[in-house]
Amino acid sequence: MTDQTDQLKPMPEDWQRALAVVAHPDDLEYGCAAAVAGWTDAGREITYLLATRGEAGIDTLEPEKCGPLREQEQRASAAVVGVTDVEFLDHRDGVIEYGIPLRREIAAAIRRHRPELVITLNHRDTWGGVLWNTPDHRAVGRATLDAAADAGNRWIFPELVEQGLQPWDGVRWVAVAGSSSPTHAVDATAGLERSVRSLLAHRTYIEVLTDEEPEAYCRDFLTGYAQEVAPRFGGRPAVPFELFTR
Repeated sequence: MTDQTDQLKPMPEDWQRALAVVAHPDDLEYGCAAAVAGWTDAGREITYLLATRGEAGIDTLEPEKCGPLREQEQRASAAVVGVTDVEFLDHRDGVIEYGIPLRREIAAAIRRHRPELVITLNHRDTWGGVLWNTPDHRAVGRATLDAAADAGNRWIFPELVEQGLQPWDGVRWVAVAGSSSPTHAVDATAGLERSVRSLLAHRTYIEVLTDEEPEAYCRDFLTGYAQEVAPRFGGRPAVPFELFTR
């Protein structure tokens, strides 16, 4: 029996706009898209911001061909779960650096879109203490956490004000997907099937990643992930997040 103290809380629902910031195409689809589908069903506005186009992700495909293809697949993938606003920052895949320029770019996006909720991916060194996380994930996750505060301070990046981007101190939470220390979750039941189709839209990448039949791979991965969380969320398949309150 699961310890009741180990139960995950429901994610807050008193918000209208969210900005999801990740490094690569498919980062949001590996587990987070079912939550996004439920949110857009409820009329909430979600924008995706990707630091790269994932052009270094397929060994057999040159970056100049891979990048445009993965961007196209990402836009199609987002549309499956009701997201039509997808932006890219043009960093080079695999060599994103944490630092002031990245924080500034993400803070600018937060000021443009004015989200109450910001979503990002695991920024820690490892996945569950076992698998080493990538430099891109760590850099973008850390920069997003910092930029959520930067966006509200007019004396940090004052050049953004000169560009017409006034401070936005309305970010109330940053939700980290893929965390080994989740605190909250979203019921994945209604969005799970669409999350499978959303991940499957990255077919070029999936077909290189696995020898399994692509749809079976996507379904097994996402269903298994959501069911793993169920004992901590009232028996319901769920998407977990580590929630930071600002």
